[in-house]
Amino acid sequence: MGPKELVHASISTIVIFLYMFSHTNSIEVFPVVDGTYPPEAEGPAAESSGMDEPELSPGPPARVVDVDDYRESADAGDHTEAFLQAWKEACNSSDYPSVLLVPEGKTYLLMPVSFNGPCRATTITATIRGTLEAPSDRSVWLDRDLQEWITFDNIDHLRVLGGGTLNGNGHEWWINSCKTNKSMRCVTGPTALYFRRCTHLVVEGLQVRDSMQMHVVIAYSWRVLVSRLLVTAPGWSPNTDGIHVSNSREVLISGCIISTGDDCISIVTGSMFVRATGIFCGPGHGLSIGSLGANKSLAHVSDVLVEKATLVGTTNGVRIKTWQGGYGYAERITFQDISMHNVTNPVIIDQNYCDSKTPCHEQGSAVAINNIRYRNIRGTSSSKVAINFVCSNTVHCDGIVMQDVSLVGEGTYVSCSYMNARVVELGYNLPYCRAEM
Repeated sequence: MGPKELVHASISTIVIFLYMFSHTNSIEVFPVVDGTYPPEAEGPAAESSGMDEPELSPGPPARVVDVDDYRESADAGDHTEAFLQAWKEACNSSDYPSVLLVPEGKTYLLMPVSFNGPCRATTITATIRGTLEAPSDRSVWLDRDLQEWITFDNIDHLRVLGGGTLNGNGHEWWINSCKTNKSMRCVTGPTALYFRRCTHLVVEGLQVRDSMQMHVVIAYSWRVLVSRLLVTAPGWSPNTDGIHVSNSREVLISGCIISTGDDCISIVTGSMFVRATGIFCGPGHGLSIGSLGANKSLAHVSDVLVEKATLVGTTNGVRIKTWQGGYGYAERITFQDISMHNVTNPVIIDQNYCDSKTPCHEQGSAVAINNIRYRNIRGTSSSKVAINFVCSNTVHCDGIVMQDVSLVGEGTYVSCSYMNARVVELGYNLPYCRAEM
């Protein structure tokens, strides 16, 4: 057996093992009984429950499709066509599990590309061991009005893993951003890795770096696990969110290291039952709900748990941000067991968020913010105001609970500032926020 056959055989074994687990009884990451959470959860459950032991049974062999087998038909410096042909074969060749293999130790140039479903394969695994490089020329996207680099669309039981690297080569986008250079026209840059309409999705063990704008987007998807990602970009790179969740349900983000120029994680409208745990964030703009309600839009986010996170040197800690004039709600959101080191604005709710060249005027409506819990948050603040609730004159923030929150300054006292917010204090809190409107 040659080296390539040995690699294929080992991958087949792994995929068979994963296949058996994916077709056993579903594991409830977010258990709900009679429409309610266990009382101690205060949001998406921290522990899985009601799990049955998986039933091990032999599964069909996986078909391994190596992109190198299609490189002869690709352009010398552009491997996009080879990837598309390999994807077509892996997606549609059989009713068995399949693997798209990107070999280790090689670099592949990919133009904007979309891997589309639905697939015949019962499960499909994109094993990325090599390095994928985006073109650095902005005209590749601007001339065709494209806003994504690598897209997976409408696929069930997709896994993207393997320890490889996706390099967005975003430097030209950053220096030509209107946020970096005020004389430049504002344009939306591409997202490096975009998942749309995927179910039973697993993304793990990848390095995503230097995206043009957002690094990883989960949109209109259900039952998603994102784990062990390393997401990096310079702290000055604009709009380079790490992981962005939109219009998705039952999403678990676990064990990721994120260092970017914008939100490490952003959770926006249409998202429910989202849990982020074991996250390292810094540099960046923190862990954010929002922004919500831009352009007087309807927004709704609920049942979010952010826990066991460490933030270092970020410009915000845990943040909820909404635009004036929007409507809808952000509710049942818990931030707990979080450590902060030299963080500006460690705890902030801003219902007057305005990321615009022109001033934002006061509006008669706002996204309602209800039932927000902060528990066991500790560390140091680089700003004098460590806790800041700036809520709308029209729709006040209600049901904010502070429990065992301890934030101190770097050699100075810090304070809590609030406006139009009802705050309840439990346990020992420093600084103290009075329970007033």
